[in-house]
Amino acid sequence: MIALTIKHSIAFFYLLAGSVSDIKTREVADWANYGLISLAIAANLIFSIYFRDWDYILNSLLGFGIFFVLAVMFFYSGQWGGGDSKMLMGIGALYGFGLKWQDNEFMVSFLLNTLIAGAGYGIIWSIAAAFRNKKKFIREFKKIVKNDKVRKIRILGVVFLALTALLLFAFMSFLSLALFSLAVMGFLSIYLWLLIKAVENSSMYKLVKPAELTEGDWIAKEVKYNGKVITGPQDLGIDKKKIGRLKRLYRQKKIKKILIKEGIPFVPSFLVGWVMTLLIGNIIGIII
Repeated sequence: MIALTIKHSIAFFYLLAGSVSDIKTREVADWANYGLISLAIAANLIFSIYFRDWDYILNSLLGFGIFFVLAVMFFYSGQWGGGDSKMLMGIGALYGFGLKWQDNEFMVSFLLNTLIAGAGYGIIWSIAAAFRNKKKFIREFKKIVKNDKVRKIRILGVVFLALTALLLFAFMSFLSLALFSLAVMGFLSIYLWLLIKAVENSSMYKLVKPAELTEGDWIAKEVKYNGKVITGPQDLGIDKKKIGRLKRLYRQKKIKKILIKEGIPFVPSFLVGWVMTLLIGNIIGIII
């Protein structure tokens, strides 16, 4: 119980610090990420020695390894930045992952709750961003809606929705209700995608000077010099060496400002997911 209380205290401190840093600067401070990972492993090692139970440190290392794999998958799929990924590794190392299911209920619930919190948070953030950049958002939304492929998808969505509605009225069965519900969700998903895409185009791209770049920033457009690509979207986050080179070229007036893509701060979703897990456990399990 004492060990778990200490773990919760450590998690709260670093998740809160990481969330504040992520919201303010759009990046998670290295001291928060590396501090969490180091303290998590050190604390579990101390628990193992104090309680004479090596499961603490073994589960910690296994948790770090499993969440390292998950973090890398999310990072290279473009879902999270490097800071988010390191924070997840730290949480994995802190709570650990055991060989028994009952030892992992908290972490599994945390992951599920974080995904739910992330989805809700992302939608709220997108709506707020749309209001902040209302004119640009409306212009981008209209532009996307008028796209031929998008128009065809919307028409198909309306047709499928109408057919399933007729089927529901003609045959009041579980299958017809399920198909109609699926059609409604699909139709709403189309407009949710339009909303997110319009927000992305109107609010998430920014021109900055190389001096304003920070390690891990997502470069939205290739930067070339003498026909060679210096950096671009394929980098999945720019490193310090390339930032230094861009600064020199900019001072020499050989390149212009850099177009970057700003992501949604995701660490606050970790914090909300963690709080949800403490207060209500696995929300999906409760609903089902």
